[in-house]
Amino acid sequence: MKKISRRSFLAVAGASTAALALTACGGSSSSTAASSTASSAPASSAAGDASGAAADPKVTLVYAEVNPLDTIVGQTGSHFKEKVEELTGGSVVIDLQASGVLGSENDVLDALLGGSTSIDISRISAFALTSYGCTKSMLLSIPFTFDNRAHFWNFANSELAPEFLNEPQELGLPLRGMFYGEEGFRHFFTVKPVAAIEDLKGMKLRVSNDPVMNGMVESLGAYPTVVSFGELYSALQTGVVDGAEQPIANYKSNAFPEVANNLILDGHTLGAIQAVITDNAWGKLTENQQAAIMEAAKDTQAFNAELSETEENKVLEELKSSGCNVVDVTDKTPWADACAKVIEDNTKAYADLYQKIRDMK
Repeated sequence: MKKISRRSFLAVAGASTAALALTACGGSSSSTAASSTASSAPASSAAGDASGAAADPKVTLVYAEVNPLDTIVGQTGSHFKEKVEELTGGSVVIDLQASGVLGSENDVLDALLGGSTSIDISRISAFALTSYGCTKSMLLSIPFTFDNRAHFWNFANSELAPEFLNEPQELGLPLRGMFYGEEGFRHFFTVKPVAAIEDLKGMKLRVSNDPVMNGMVESLGAYPTVVSFGELYSALQTGVVDGAEQPIANYKSNAFPEVANNLILDGHTLGAIQAVITDNAWGKLTENQQAAIMEAAKDTQAFNAELSETEENKVLEELKSSGCNVVDVTDKTPWADACAKVIEDNTKAYADLYQKIRDMK
């Protein structure tokens, strides 16, 4: 099957996206979030019985993760693997390939959408499919959309969330969403110390060529510079870029403090994630195995909600004690104000839908 690039897919999907746009226009504790997650059903469902999966033919599914296993997303993937294998009695084995050994997030998505059968499941940023026509997903990447974690979990556990997870299926993409999660808020880290928003002016900040991210960086007075994640460490080390942004756990696990030991906690975007499975992989499974997969997905979403804040706080303390220059941002109003035009420009086509998300805080 011919590989689908992001650019060529958008040309094909334009009419569908426009139609969807027309259609769309017509705080609590982490334990509370986890509790509500446990009762939330994933977007997809299966008609089988998970308890009957043990007797089904054995299937191995390859799961791609760009970050190391000790990160929040790595631990989330490990939990999903363990739960799937437990619920299926070993008839479904998850081969978890972490630390980007199967390629960058975009490389993996290109492979999945191009019909590759070497990867079956991937953990992606919740807005990664924006480049492939999933414009609703873009709303999850808008700066300062979620006021706190509880706000995000209110969305993830709502009746609105399946509409977002199911968007690839609505567009005819060969993927289906299984569950949501998050890896904490994303913050800027830099080679030189940054004490306030003004200090970012003129800096070259790494982006992944996401239009929303590009616009946000420009609105802060900096220069968006596209660098692949795998090359980011050396780009910081050699001065190709002056800084970047990541969730706290990923910042530490990828050893970025070695070359950019300054972290400003602006929390511009929540690192919302989702796990997707290809239609080809889904078709390999019996109905019982599909039911077990979705039960594991529901359990993993709850696990992530419990894990994320606790793990992030632990890592933040480790960074501080190791000498990382961590700057708290007590008033994010100037940051949000600077991004006001980016927010408006990227939400106006889905103003009502976006407002529903905002109202869930």
